[in-house]
Amino acid sequence: MGKSLIIEGVADTLTWHKLLNRASLFGSCCFLDNLSYQSSLHAHDVLLGAGVLSRYDFAAGDFPAGADEFIASNRGRWIFGHLSYELHEALHGIAASKPDRVGFPLMTLFVPQICFRAGADGVEMVVQDDTLDPDVLLREFTMEQQPAQPSPRSRALNPRLSRQEYVATVKKLQDHSLRGDCYEINFCQEFFAGNVLLDPVQVYQALVQQSPNPFSCYYRQGDAHLMCASPERYLARRGDKIISQPIKGTAPRHANDPQADAAAREALRLDPKEQSENVMVVDLVRNDLSRVCAQGSVQVDELFGIYSYPQVHQMISTISGTVRADVSFTELLKATFPMGSMTGAPKMRVMELIEQYEPSRRGLFSGSVGYVAPNGDFDFNVVIRSILYNSQSRYLSYFVGSGITWYAAAEQEYEECLWKAAAIRTVLEGG
Repeated sequence: MGKSLIIEGVADTLTWHKLLNRASLFGSCCFLDNLSYQSSLHAHDVLLGAGVLSRYDFAAGDFPAGADEFIASNRGRWIFGHLSYELHEALHGIAASKPDRVGFPLMTLFVPQICFRAGADGVEMVVQDDTLDPDVLLREFTMEQQPAQPSPRSRALNPRLSRQEYVATVKKLQDHSLRGDCYEINFCQEFFAGNVLLDPVQVYQALVQQSPNPFSCYYRQGDAHLMCASPERYLARRGDKIISQPIKGTAPRHANDPQADAAAREALRLDPKEQSENVMVVDLVRNDLSRVCAQGSVQVDELFGIYSYPQVHQMISTISGTVRADVSFTELLKATFPMGSMTGAPKMRVMELIEQYEPSRRGLFSGSVGYVAPNGDFDFNVVIRSILYNSQSRYLSYFVGSGITWYAAAEQEYEECLWKAAAIRTVLEGG
């Protein structure tokens, strides 16, 4: 469906910077960029969707049927969208009581009017709205624009929890572990500021310059903006194959000391605590996928893979399975969302503990943003290493977390949070 143009001369006349600046003026926009990371699992290098031809927003009365019907009725079109963490209330009955300060719906899917796609075959513009002229749109998207005024730097963001409160809460969570309530819990904290004026696209571009990661995205729904530099895949579909790539295990980079950097990477690879946490989430994902995949098809393709990004080394495992033909999109969500790397195990109990002990609503953080392709394949990230902003209320926020077990050292976990947020702090605070 729609009209398609292959765009020539990309390096000289067309930049993704121009496209994103123009697309961000639409009320709904999704820009997904793997930032040139090479992987056999990446189907596209860059995807951009802007404008709304049709959309689905979560409504309690028609979920999940409404979401599945929307996807089915738009087969043959590009669809973009997001899943907020608190969608667990509809999927699993886990209550969510804290205020929403950024304003993303629990779930949105939208068919954009215009798409741009970059891959091995070049750059393609797809106009899904038949009332629009592709030639006119191409001129509008590629015309020279006035440079944006630099975004003012924010004052330092405030923690919802002091360091002492964080340590005390970790100890309470470890008491739950001792009692057998949980094996591991991903405990997150929020840093925030009010009355902040900034250009979200400019902040996104600064963030991915500091920390280029393969599941980066800029995403807008109305006044709510996400600037994301994520290294993690939640769930992808390629034909009848489902793939998940959870991250558990982090070590800091030493950019100016190659020897120390190599030692940190090797120490992460051999760390029994990190391996134990990684195995835990791998088992959780295997169990999740087994609920929607053909019997005996779920397998671990890679265990304890070490991947290096600008700020940190990460331990990533890859799990896949053959999805059954009768499984719908929302049935996949019910089996796998929220992703185990952002909850812990056992999943239902730790989601209750997260609601009890985290002082902030996560919202889109530890949710997901992604796309459904015209052929039904899809790819969704894990929203971490991200900045959330509401341009109407001027509320600015980021979250960071780590996996807490009985053996965790609370002070060390706090330091791990700071490593993970280093690029965000540099962009927002200049530190």
